[in-house]
Amino acid sequence: MSQIKRIGLDTSKAVFTLHCVDQTGRAVLRTNLRRAQMATFFKNLAPAEIALEACASSHHWARELSTLGHEVRLIPPQYVKPFVKRAKNDRNDAEAICEAAGRPGMRFVPVKTAAQQAQGMVLKVRETLVNQRTQLVNALRGHAAEFGIIAAKGISQIAPLLEAIEAVATIPSEAREMLALLGQEIEHLDSRLNEMEVKLTAAHKANALSQRLATIPGVGRIIALTFATEVDPTAFESGRHLAAWIGLTPKEHSTGGKQRMGGISRAGNERLRRLLVTGATAVIRFATRPGNKHASEWLLKLLQHKPRKLVAVALANKMARIAWAMMKSGEAYRRPTAIAATVAA
Repeated sequence: MSQIKRIGLDTSKAVFTLHCVDQTGRAVLRTNLRRAQMATFFKNLAPAEIALEACASSHHWARELSTLGHEVRLIPPQYVKPFVKRAKNDRNDAEAICEAAGRPGMRFVPVKTAAQQAQGMVLKVRETLVNQRTQLVNALRGHAAEFGIIAAKGISQIAPLLEAIEAVATIPSEAREMLALLGQEIEHLDSRLNEMEVKLTAAHKANALSQRLATIPGVGRIIALTFATEVDPTAFESGRHLAAWIGLTPKEHSTGGKQRMGGISRAGNERLRRLLVTGATAVIRFATRPGNKHASEWLLKLLQHKPRKLVAVALANKMARIAWAMMKSGEAYRRPTAIAATVAA
């Protein structure tokens, strides 16, 4: 046990597979542990380097093992995959994790505290509830259309739609009951979301970093809170590295000295990428209006020659780099000089 230098730990709900190596990289122990055996095994083990894939429950185990004196490193799963030999199984996965952790140029994921995960959970649960509400609204509109009742899009149109359903006497009672049930579920989710909005607003006001990031055009409190709670600026060498991690940079397919750049890589944090592109789209929608304060010369020139969706991705990339610079330096946002020129839509 004293020979162990590094451990590759493949986690699961009940069974954990360990691949342990010594100073020379030679395997000295391969074993499986039940969940109840984990604490006892690592408590009796001399301090060692433990590597895990950054997946479900990995941050919990990283915190638990760190308190026992071990050095824990989390590796992105896509960086482990190239080291898996032939068939995929728990023992090969643990060996691949151990091998990947020993590479000099390997990149690791910072371990989140319980408070950071709790703050991020509020944002994720809100997104889940919004998606559920959208699903219910679409179901209500679709079922109502089967009986000839058409409504405009938007949450604000649900109340008029339910009133229109009540006014039509030809709808069978079973259908009327189900449509009313959908309306009640939507109302219940609206109430829950309103409660969460109050909680998020309070969290935003209590977070100085979130308030500072919200001054960036296109960055609202949801994006600002996401950056403040889920992004560690010290984990990235530059704003470009952060943008690449979010997935806002082109995917490269270059060979033989010929550079071929494709669409964005869509790597990293999917939710943050979607939020940034949505915020950038909002900025572009008003950029061409005369006197707009957010209409920078760079943005207007880009709109003259490129499609709006492409410009939205480019602006989202720039927003991410600005956010990194503000988080790293602690400076406030400096608005570029706006210009009065306008471009055609």
